[in-house]
Amino acid sequence: MDGKGYGKWYPVLVMIAVHFAFATINVLLKKVIDDGLNHLVFITYRLTVATIFLAPVAFFFERKSQWKLTYSLICHLFLNAILGASLTQYLFLLGIQYTSATFSCAFLNMVPVITFIMSLPFGLETVNIKSNSGRAKVIGTLVCVGGATLLTLYKGVPLFNHHSHLQDTINVQDISRLSSVLTSRKARWTSGSLALIAGSILWSSWFLVQSNIGKRYPLQYSSTAIMMFFGAIQSFVLSMSLERDISSWILKGKLEIFSVFYAGIIGSGFCFVAMSWCVKKRGPVFCAAFSPLVQMIAALFDIPFLHEPLHLGSLVGSAIVVIGLYILLWGKNKELQTSGVAKGDPDNEKAKVQDPESQVTCDSKDPPTPES
Repeated sequence: MDGKGYGKWYPVLVMIAVHFAFATINVLLKKVIDDGLNHLVFITYRLTVATIFLAPVAFFFERKSQWKLTYSLICHLFLNAILGASLTQYLFLLGIQYTSATFSCAFLNMVPVITFIMSLPFGLETVNIKSNSGRAKVIGTLVCVGGATLLTLYKGVPLFNHHSHLQDTINVQDISRLSSVLTSRKARWTSGSLALIAGSILWSSWFLVQSNIGKRYPLQYSSTAIMMFFGAIQSFVLSMSLERDISSWILKGKLEIFSVFYAGIIGSGFCFVAMSWCVKKRGPVFCAAFSPLVQMIAALFDIPFLHEPLHLGSLVGSAIVVIGLYILLWGKNKELQTSGVAKGDPDNEKAKVQDPESQVTCDSKDPPTPES
């Protein structure tokens, strides 16, 4: 296999590494938020750390670039900060607090499908219902929506109960108190699910906007640093408008400090730069397709270390979403193979050059007519 063959796997390996980092960050966030760290304070610190880290990197590697920032690009970056940095992260942190890290990651499985649906009106994706690939994309989308609905409406029994030893200590006087606690938890679970749905929609929108930005301003470090700068300002303004307690801005303990720097440098720094590069190379749907990895990796840490219960509804709903997701991706891959114009595939380009007849067939439905 030549260098170009190995190069095809670079985006795959990068996206796997990115989502491994996201999964570990989600587990850390669940821990520090449960310990009392304010959502927006964490987001503001995280984005500030990312900005300070990326600014010198962007200056060193991209200072000689000829690309110029325009007012339109700045507006797109400001919008991208809302979609991918400030508001989206707040909604996901709210969902993590009210549910669990594993459950919140399950909603990331919906991101590829939402991205696909939202790309249809903009012409980034097409559906031919008469072809197998078109039907597969439609069926996969419907299956994913059904799985996400099950995730939201059905919790189910816990498959692993780490607190079963407490059941023997509950007496009759505690039944009323336990009932009110369970009712409150159910309401919080519903609120968290709604926050995760809204966050998934915004996160899917980020891929589409980033795809446009990558074509007009292909400087990953600079664009990410500017986006993080805008996101930090947005988070600070939102935080001060909701809560003005100065004491909430004081980090307590080594774990909170480590979580802020790790999420800022790795999560909002390296990961966003890597995703911007992959979106430019392979497109938004490809990058969004790796979202289910976050849930699988997070479960490896979430259940044994944080002792979060895994519910039947989460397991069944996640399985349905993953099945629908890969039906959709199979249809997408089949469509690219049929058209023979897969982006970045040198073999297809070489074939079109060597075989002019096939090029004519693909480009026109009618055979060429001889000149008179």
